[in-house]
Order: sequence, then structure tokens, then C-alpha cells
Amino acid sequence: MKQVADLPDLIAVFPLPGALLLPRARLPLHIFEPRYLQMFEDALKTPERLIGMVQPNPLPGREAALHAIGCAGRVTQFSETEDGRYLVTLSGISRFRVAREVDGFLPYRRCEVSWQGFERDLGRAEDDPGFDRPAFLDLLGRYFAARNLSTDWSTLKQAEDELLINSLSMMLDFDPEDKQALLEAPSLTTRRETLVTLIEFSLRGGSSDEAMQ
Repeated sequence: MKQVADLPDLIAVFPLPGALLLPRARLPLHIFEPRYLQMFEDALKTPERLIGMVQPNPLPGREAALHAIGCAGRVTQFSETEDGRYLVTLSGISRFRVAREVDGFLPYRRCEVSWQGFERDLGRAEDDPGFDRPAFLDLLGRYFAARNLSTDWSTLKQAEDELLINSLSMMLDFDPEDKQALLEAPSLTTRRETLVTLIEFSLRGGSSDEAMQ
């Protein structure tokens, strides 16, 4: 099992709006911009093969600002297309807190990060003792029907709590700020409660701002 001490203090970051990675989950990426192709190739040369996914947080006068918390993933699978693009899978390792961005001559962004406070991410899958799965699946069914979405319900019903909640948090079409709230949830129970709130407000036609108040 990895420890915080095993993780590097400096990592490349990929500021991709709406892309959420969570610990022990997998995120597929399609990499084609030259700067991110170099980021990916440089990551492969490191022992950890980590890339940090982080949401942009544009502010007045600071359009390139980042959210304080992201999640790092290890490159566990990739394939190259004939025209030089990469199809990559990141496996979530741990969340991190951005300490500062590091200037340099590389075309992609790098940050000094702290892993403190996220030690639980490096452990085993979390449980959600208060999870009412039938009620949650009923709510999810209404959400999918309202959006004309389909899914493999047998797989959802059999999935472990963490896999189910984290996969839906990553896959469902929420605003970037909502994705950030799901990322920052301190426990699986809190993430599930946040997810339920977002789904309920979507069904009621409420805005994401209202949902998070």
C-alpha cells in the first residue's frame, strides 16, 4: 500500500473543466494537444507516472487560476493512434492540495502539492453504512428517464458502494463546480449525499447554484 511519503511533491497538472477523477476510480482521457502530449510522455519517464487532474477556477484578473484540490492518477493503460494521439487511462491514487504553481520552460503546468489530509485515499475502498440502495436506484432511474439515458442496471445493482457512487459522480453531466464539490467531499457518505442533492435538483429543474446552497 502506498504511503504519503511515497508520492512526489511536484507533479504535472491537467486543468480540464468537468473532468473528475476520484481515488480508486478510472478516468479515460483523449490526449492530442502538443503540450499535453509532452506532459504524458514526460510522466511515463517518472517512476510514479502521475498526472494531476484539477479543475480550472478562473477569477477576475486570474483567468488561469486553479482550484485548490485535485486528484492525481497513475497512467495504467494507453494506446497510440496512427496520427500521434494517445488514449489514456488514469487510475486515481489520491487527492492533493495545490501549494503553488511552479514556473518553468515546459509547455504544460506543474504544481507543488501536499498530500496531507488525504491519507484515507491511499487505503481500501470506503463503505457507506447509511446507503439506501433501493431508494437511490429509484431516484437514479427517474433521472435517467428524464434525460433519456440508458444503462446496464444489473451492473449498477451489483456494484460495490464506492464504485457505484464514484462512477456516477464522474460520469453524470454536472457543472464543473458541482464536480468540484463531489471531489472535495470528505467521505463516501458525504459524496453520496451531495450526489443525491444534485440529482434531485436536476429533476426539479433547479440550478446547480441552488443545489449547493
